Amino acid sequence: MNSPEANPDSRPANPVGKLLQSGILLSAISIFTGMGNYAFQAVISRNLGNSGEYGLANSTLSFAAFLSLPVTIATFAITHYIARFNFAGQDERLHDLLAGCRRFLFRLTIGGSVFALVLVKPLSHLFHFSRTSLLLAALCCVWAGLWGAFGTALCQGLAWFGRLALLGVMTMVLRLLFGGLITLKIPSAEMVVLASAVGLLANLMLLVWRKDLARPSRHPESPWNREFIQFLIVSTACVGGIYFFSQGDLLVAKRYFTGPELDAYSAAGLMARALPMTVAPMLTVLFTHRSGGGQEGSLPAQLKLLGLYASGLVIGAISLFVLKNLFLNIIARNTPEATGMITPLITTMFFSGLLQGLALWALASRWLKISVLYGVLGLGYWLVLFVLGKSPRELLHLMPVTAGIAFVLLLVFWISTMRRDQHLSHGKSK
Repeated sequence: MNSPEANPDSRPANPVGKLLQSGILLSAISIFTGMGNYAFQAVISRNLGNSGEYGLANSTLSFAAFLSLPVTIATFAITHYIARFNFAGQDERLHDLLAGCRRFLFRLTIGGSVFALVLVKPLSHLFHFSRTSLLLAALCCVWAGLWGAFGTALCQGLAWFGRLALLGVMTMVLRLLFGGLITLKIPSAEMVVLASAVGLLANLMLLVWRKDLARPSRHPESPWNREFIQFLIVSTACVGGIYFFSQGDLLVAKRYFTGPELDAYSAAGLMARALPMTVAPMLTVLFTHRSGGGQEGSLPAQLKLLGLYASGLVIGAISLFVLKNLFLNIIARNTPEATGMITPLITTMFFSGLLQGLALWALASRWLKISVLYGVLGLGYWLVLFVLGKSPRELLHLMPVTAGIAFVLLLVFWISTMRRDQHLSHGKSK
């Protein structure tokens, strides 16, 4: 007997009732996955010691994520389109669209590979990545991630959250096992980045589900139309904003900081970045459901999930403040330098998480101006850090203040748009 997840035609009768359950379940599994990834950091931190390789490894992983941005942008756009027809129950149209999206993502994967290969050298000079072997490891991570993005877009759009959670756990296990063993023998940043690429091979599991992802279609439907192009442009702004607010500071640190400073900054930043990442699965569920339009009366459930997400950020931030020394001890980085950096980094990532929640709500709601504003704010935030944050003290002073200002600005426009949207909805119902 096929499960509802394996057979998208067997959808639950009440998707709204499943929304909070899906968000909480996926977040619980994500916490377990996050603990495994934290164990990975603890292992490699001890294996790399105080050589400066630890900070270099985490900066390179951020650099790989930067090179992967084009495919990440397409993932958001495709998720939106697939979810729209999946929740509407338009099965035949959905199958045609899936076929067209697969072609688009496959071509984009090839294009993304070429993009990364062409830009890796000039960008590495800008951010002072000098070792060729490190760039090759970063490219391996990018190429492995491109295949993962291909399947993630399709699975998320079809609301296969259980399968996404399984892929996350498998990725964590592979990364932890390979990284722990290889850095014990070869303690270098290259091996850490390569371990992340090996972990992404868990996405080969998508081949097992290929029949579900590749149902035959007589008339494959290209996603390319005016609305999709518009949404793709807005997704560019939104994904760029997410990257700049959550990871862009690592590239700034790599450009200006020395080895010991970069090690301490990476350790403190690892803790802070775990804050929005731990509760991010709630946004995954919310984005997919709201992109699909949901059902009449689903807004209260969506707002509750957004509220749970914000509550998770508050609880997580308090927990990190209280347990910061314990977490730094676990990864063997409990130094005065790292401890002093934690408070401004946690404050910044708290604002970053709130900004991301508002932005993804806006993107799924097709509030295009809000999404573009978020991207502009993210780029402006990063440029301020890049130009003025030339030392740990300067960077850590700028980050929470600039992120806080960006949050206030976005929140004002978000509330205004929400009220206008609700007013229009009430007007139509009358």
